Amino acid sequence: MTASGLRIVFTLDEVAFIQNLVFYIEAAYKVADYGMWERGDKTNQGIPELNASSVGMAKAALEAIDELDLFGAHGGPRSVIHVLPDDVEHCQSILYSMLPRASTSKEIDAGLLSIISYPAFAVEDISLVNVTKNEILTKLQGRYGCCRFLRDGYRTPREDPTRLHYDSTELKLFENIECEWPVFWTYLVIDGIFTGEEVQVQEYREALDGILIRGKNGIRLVPELYAVPHHKIEEEYHNPHTVDRIALGKLPHLWGQSLYILGSLLAEGFLAPGEIDPLNRRFSTAFKPDVVVQVSVLAETTEIKKMLKKNDIDVQSFSDVRPFRVQPARILSHLYAKLGINKAMKLSGRPYRHIGVLGTSKLYTIRNQIFTFTPQFTDQHHFYLALDSRMIVEMLRTELAYLTSCWRMTGRPTLTFPITHSMLNDDGTDIDPAILSTIRKLEDGYFGGARVKHGRISDFLTTSFYTHLSFLDADCDEKLLDDSSEGYYSPDNDYEYELGGYQVDHSENDEALDELDQYINHLQQSVASTTHLPPTSSTSSQYQTFSALHSTRDILSLMAKSKGLEVPNSSLFLPAKNLSGHRRSLNLLEVPQLNKPQTRETELNLPKDSHGNVDCEKLVEQLKECPTLQDQADILYVLCMIKGLDWDTNLNGQCGVTVHCLLSELYNTAGHKREWGLIRYISGLLRKRVEVLAEACTDILSHQKQLTVGLPPEPREKTITAPLPPEELADLIYEASGQDISIAVLTQEIMLYLAMYVRSQPSLFGEMLRLRIGLIIQVMATELARSLNCSG
Repeated sequence: MTASGLRIVFTLDEVAFIQNLVFYIEAAYKVADYGMWERGDKTNQGIPELNASSVGMAKAALEAIDELDLFGAHGGPRSVIHVLPDDVEHCQSILYSMLPRASTSKEIDAGLLSIISYPAFAVEDISLVNVTKNEILTKLQGRYGCCRFLRDGYRTPREDPTRLHYDSTELKLFENIECEWPVFWTYLVIDGIFTGEEVQVQEYREALDGILIRGKNGIRLVPELYAVPHHKIEEEYHNPHTVDRIALGKLPHLWGQSLYILGSLLAEGFLAPGEIDPLNRRFSTAFKPDVVVQVSVLAETTEIKKMLKKNDIDVQSFSDVRPFRVQPARILSHLYAKLGINKAMKLSGRPYRHIGVLGTSKLYTIRNQIFTFTPQFTDQHHFYLALDSRMIVEMLRTELAYLTSCWRMTGRPTLTFPITHSMLNDDGTDIDPAILSTIRKLEDGYFGGARVKHGRISDFLTTSFYTHLSFLDADCDEKLLDDSSEGYYSPDNDYEYELGGYQVDHSENDEALDELDQYINHLQQSVASTTHLPPTSSTSSQYQTFSALHSTRDILSLMAKSKGLEVPNSSLFLPAKNLSGHRRSLNLLEVPQLNKPQTRETELNLPKDSHGNVDCEKLVEQLKECPTLQDQADILYVLCMIKGLDWDTNLNGQCGVTVHCLLSELYNTAGHKREWGLIRYISGLLRKRVEVLAEACTDILSHQKQLTVGLPPEPREKTITAPLPPEELADLIYEASGQDISIAVLTQEIMLYLAMYVRSQPSLFGEMLRLRIGLIIQVMATELARSLNCSG
């Protein structure tokens, strides 16, 4: 209505309210509801479920209101509504995976006509539109209209109107006697006008003329529904669509009456399709050209730029692209958290959520500056997956395929791919070969089946899609730096302090920077930058196989547990070692022999105090002399188990140096040295989770797959059938993994891998109903045991 010229919204407070409503419906793709008929699932027992009609309407609403100025011709940047494209794509993904089904319990629903045609036009795949329409016509159409869905008992003679819900076995009573609704024929009239099917329009207009009821002054009225008379139930049941029905319910049925009048005005030429569809959503199924993804490779530092140049790859560094500003995706998440805040109405704005690759593939104008944001999968501050160059390449491949299939905006997507220090080889003298090979493929124009154009950001100025974040303008009422604690807290982890960012030299001092620059610098600050642990020597040869052996033992141990065998786990006990020798750690992470029994604490020769308890202060002193990362991990593990993560070690006489702080520092050091087994283990101790864990789980579930974590049988194996909040999902994974924290971390990795492929190649999972991560780990362990010639 706003786009057609009506003025509905008049104040900025109303704009903020509608913007927060957008945040509310962004999650429609994962929220079960009672559907458009307000009955829940098909059994009518008050059970909510995910409905294609709800998801489709939410998706259409988000697309329609994106970048819409609610003040119309009288508006400006501050009255524009913002929608993130990744949320729209989530809705589309689940909608496509559900159709032509209406929900898990409903095979088909005539209400889907409002989704595949006027007014939503939410489905862009014309073949899926036709399949859904044919399902409705063949299974639900009768002589007086269409049934809402199969075995719908509403207003049938056999329904008990005194009961709110049905019995569990009652649906069979309503078979073949469902009421038929004329309103759906009015939808088909309008659909025929929009698609140019004159025969369809004429056919359904004539059919409606035969069932409408003439009221006063000869006005034709659309009844709510037509029901089978009570004395003809058996006849209709055995010979469907043969009995004459009677009109029941409201007369006129305002929903159907309004659509009938609208269809008549369109059919007789008094209205044009564009007048009732000013946003041109009717062209959603029109042909769209192939998407070309623009990729700009940037070097984090001048040194990395020189390394690339040595390999005949010419790229710019972050400092070379000025006046463009390059920031990681998490900074964009914090900026969007300022959207919709209204203190007068006590509206908190957009919740902090990660921005997907569709959101980071746009260029943003903020206070007359152009920002580009690197994708989330290149961010190594939250989880260690971004430290693996080969994993980065694989994620880049899937994200490019995702962009190619899901980009719907004008202009081309622009992906900024940073080459950071984590992408160097082990000695730090050159770029990882996998990264070099990837850049060369990008220069060729194709990568992983996606068409790409490699170049500089400045080359893409005229072909990129821009979004103006007007809510960050200097004249806005809300101040960016109101919350002095912001930037030190991440919703992903209560212990996550280090935000960080891409550091570019600024010639100005803080006083000379405007509020936006101060805010971004504030977000980039880190309180975890102080080094407390002593430097370690290069990993000795006896530990070079640590990662593989430790991970293998953990996996094999868990697999043995599933078979009822008592195989000791290296993660759960400490083998006895003499602490008085040159090696002062406990060798916690060294792989024990299978035939050795579990060692008791009294045999560990741990330093004891006068009361016979473990002397943690002496362990802290030994921490200062540890020569390797593994030694440090051993001692920190013991301190974590005995004292907890929040215990203050007072290392080097400094207060506030907790076990968690030291483990985080060790995690970062192990990441730079690519000690994968150690990284996984510390991740488990810190209970880290993949930054997009909840999104990965939702991606899998949205494709109508069930997900299980842990090993069978139940209750050890946990089944996930609905999206969960990040904290609850992480707790469930750790609970299902028992005390084996390495398996909990591995479960998260596998969940992310599955989500990557279910997004980019959903056909691979076409015949799968349930993805059981615990069994996947079992198969991996079996194959690994066979390749290593060990028992498993």
